[in-house]
Amino acid sequence: MTVQIAHLFALGCVAIVFFQIALIVGLPLGEYTQGGQHKGALPPSGRVIAAISIPILLFCGLSILSAAGFPGLDWPRWTGWVGLGVMIISAILNWITPSATERAVWGPIMLVMAGFAAHVMIATLGQS
Repeated sequence: MTVQIAHLFALGCVAIVFFQIALIVGLPLGEYTQGGQHKGALPPSGRVIAAISIPILLFCGLSILSAAGFPGLDWPRWTGWVGLGVMIISAILNWITPSATERAVWGPIMLVMAGFAAHVMIATLGQS
């Protein structure tokens, strides 16, 4: 079950990457991100932030897959803990954002993502 949860986590990360790409190309989703400060498309600075989040999300997905023993990934275990930490911080930030829309959408999603990452990291304790 742990491997399947790691796969769900990684799939979630990929889905969020596609959301970030949508923001970068100018889709009018600004109210769903970055505190909901921008209705419509993000300004260039917001698009840069979206672009920066892509490698972070990919790192998180790959680090949790590695912790679950995904073939071909043999990352140090601490990377999975960093990935979990990023998800916890993201969940907290999405729950405390001033944007009700962002809280309603991303708060629950990031909480589930953090739960998936926590499950993998705890279930694989003691494994190298």
